Amino acid sequence: MASMKDIKTSITSKKKTKQITKAMEMVSAAKLNRAQSKATAFFPYTEKIREVVSSIASGNGDTETSHPMLETRDEIKKTGYVVITSDRGLCGAYNSGLLRQTLNLIKERHQSEDEYGIIVIGRVGRDFFKKRGMPIYQEIIGLADQPEYSDIKNIASTTVQMFTDEIFDEVYIHYNHFVSAISQQVTETKLLPLNEFDGNDGNDESATTRLDYMYEPNPEVILEQLLPHYAESLIFGALLDAKASEFGARMTAMRSATDNADEMIDGLTLSYNRARQAAITQEINEIVGGAAALE
Repeated sequence: MASMKDIKTSITSKKKTKQITKAMEMVSAAKLNRAQSKATAFFPYTEKIREVVSSIASGNGDTETSHPMLETRDEIKKTGYVVITSDRGLCGAYNSGLLRQTLNLIKERHQSEDEYGIIVIGRVGRDFFKKRGMPIYQEIIGLADQPEYSDIKNIASTTVQMFTDEIFDEVYIHYNHFVSAISQQVTETKLLPLNEFDGNDGNDESATTRLDYMYEPNPEVILEQLLPHYAESLIFGALLDAKASEFGARMTAMRSATDNADEMIDGLTLSYNRARQAAITQEINEIVGGAAALE
């Protein structure tokens, strides 16, 4: 049985740990609010680009415009996966759930490493795939908690270029979609080819309200410039969404750690009081025994 000194030392240690986890919870909550605001602010920008691209790709007026980034290739020789993880741990199952599902999908879809390549954002994902010897084509680590578009411009544009150069025949994004502070959903989104524009966007209402634009110099030139930028914006939007999920997961994990510390402190305090009571009882018995011996 642990001594009173050991129990008291353990209580002090747990209290210090609780202070750390409580502070991390509060910091994560503040970062979550900023990340949500940034993701929400970026969404209308992406939607407007999508509206313009959709208008051109599905036919503006009597002219329908095509582009290699919009067309599904006849043979899929190699698939690219953009996987967004965090640089740090202490965020519950945020990384493990995503990486486990990505790994399972890759094993199901591909027979060899020649059939896929990985573009990874985040130290945890980089270390995970590198440890298993999986082909990493690009990596970026050490992103800021509130990343800017310029931070991922290079890796996003290179990913799009690899599709254009036919290194990849299709590209998917894997990330944690933010549902709420306590819930994140592992999500796979097809990034390339951009074959979501089918003339009505799958939404009859949007088809009836779509505006006809006048393009200068012409739709083909605008599409050539806008499509790569749109694909890059999808990567950045997924990153912002993933960052919000990360902070939500970390806040929840730290709250659970704080609650667990409280429970352990309560249990140790009870054990300490019992040990102290037993020690006092033992001292009383010794005093009574000594007094009886003197009679």
